[in-house]
Amino acid sequence: MSSELLNVKGYEIGNGKPMICVPVMAETKDEIVKLIRKYVADGVNMIEWRIDAFEDLEDVNKLRDVLEAVRALLDKTIFVYTYRSKEQGGNGNVSEEQLKRIHLAGAMSGVVDFVDVEYFALSKPEVEIKQIQECGAYVISSHHDFDETPDANVIRMLLEQMDASGADIVKLAVMPQSKKDVFTLLIQTMLFRQQHPNKPIISMSMGAEGIISRVAGEFYGSCVTFGAGEKSSAPGQIPYSKLEIVLDILHENCI
Repeated sequence: MSSELLNVKGYEIGNGKPMICVPVMAETKDEIVKLIRKYVADGVNMIEWRIDAFEDLEDVNKLRDVLEAVRALLDKTIFVYTYRSKEQGGNGNVSEEQLKRIHLAGAMSGVVDFVDVEYFALSKPEVEIKQIQECGAYVISSHHDFDETPDANVIRMLLEQMDASGADIVKLAVMPQSKKDVFTLLIQTMLFRQQHPNKPIISMSMGAEGIISRVAGEFYGSCVTFGAGEKSSAPGQIPYSKLEIVLDILHENCI
């Protein structure tokens, strides 16, 4: 195991203030390119293209066209390529074989830094994760529960299983039913990071109840938080410009 934190485009992921990732949820190539150009100009250092919102998702050549159109914009910006299924809160409804082709198109492009893989939606996630990494991209192994927050033991099991897959980052998003649920996620995030100090974790408790989890990463260990751009990609996201202010205040006063 490496003793160093993951470093991508000069950003050390998992050290200090969480990075802000802004999702692009546009449907057309022109709008996607326009938004990415805007966010780069605004100084956003991580952008997520939610490809499940793209009107031509199932056409791999058109996915490649978009990637080529934004290549020159992303020299200094981390780019995350994410398909989110309907079962996990997104718009996607493709077969597993189609999804593999979609993932590999991003991984092989030389434009994508991270491919988000819904770990528990795949029959052989470890195999696909390795294939993506061999193509030159990093992998975020993710799971999203829009119904509830599992208990602490289940959260720990989910995180450990995704970590064992060989993914570069593990991500867990859950829906709280109470403030206690939010605290449960924060504590399990902290414990995971203590036990795996060099494995970045992204965690969030969604909705209004869990909004504190989106700004508490520097204290509990989550390395990335998602800030809404033109459209949010999950409930509870704070507009990225406001989120930056909050994170700066917390960071400046963090002991």
